Amino acid sequence: MKAVRIAQWGAPPRIEERPDPVPAPGRSLVRMQAATVGHIDRTVWRGGFLRPPPLPYTPGVEGAGIVIHSERFAPGQRVWLRGSGLGTLFDGTWCEIADAPDAALGELPEGLDMALGSAFFSPCTSAWVALHEVARVRAGERVMVTGASGAVGSLAVQLALEIGAKVCAVVADASADHGLPAGVDIVEWRPGIEAPSQEAEVLIDTVGGDVLAALLGRVLPGGRAVLIGYTAGETLPLSLPAFMQRDVSLLPLNMFRREAQGRAAVPRLLERLSDGRLRLAVQRFAFDEAAQALEWIAQRGHRGRAVLVAD
Repeated sequence: MKAVRIAQWGAPPRIEERPDPVPAPGRSLVRMQAATVGHIDRTVWRGGFLRPPPLPYTPGVEGAGIVIHSERFAPGQRVWLRGSGLGTLFDGTWCEIADAPDAALGELPEGLDMALGSAFFSPCTSAWVALHEVARVRAGERVMVTGASGAVGSLAVQLALEIGAKVCAVVADASADHGLPAGVDIVEWRPGIEAPSQEAEVLIDTVGGDVLAALLGRVLPGGRAVLIGYTAGETLPLSLPAFMQRDVSLLPLNMFRREAQGRAAVPRLLERLSDGRLRLAVQRFAFDEAAQALEWIAQRGHRGRAVLVAD
């Protein structure tokens, strides 16, 4: 089979021929139809993951495909794949046939696009857990979302509206088509200019860095700020006296620790994606365009998720 391989940390991805995996107890073989290129994949590829896989390796934390062999799923079953060490502890989904622990698989509804089935888990469950489990947003609260044009940000906006919150979506360019729903207060802002006047009980921050530092001051005293990403910067300059006086809770979202909560929400999220209540933009790449996909997700302001799709 063909697989995307990484020989050294940060080295360009290469397509190589690899032996087909063989059936083993507790593991499933899946013919991959789509494989997501996400920020975790990029972190592992750069060598920045806490427990990286041995080199060389095949990336890919998430994907979707059709079961070839499994003790839990019938051959031909459409499935999504995520977690259980895929693409972090051992080879992942950027290949023709993935060898995955049974626990990494879940059933994918008929009719749902494979690229969407590959891409949904991380942003959908992150947004759901951030709002429902971490911030515990209530109807009527004001919620500010940064990186609202991105995958997690746009889903956080949609799900916060569903809760009944009043949503302020922060974007770098308000004139662009962000695909955000009606009823959202879209605010154009970027670091280096005065922070927007809007305030909120809850900040859902998907980008970190200077954006988070500036907008923490717009969270009302006693409010909550959920930290999801750090594409805008990996450090947080903070005035401790000012921060302590405002008494804002800084709540990092660690989806490896909260994966069970995310998986519990999957049926509800897939139902919303299937009937159109939730929308997620997908940018498609061929498997031999993995390098371009890694570059694309590093660009600030990109919309949706990158997915490698089979021919």
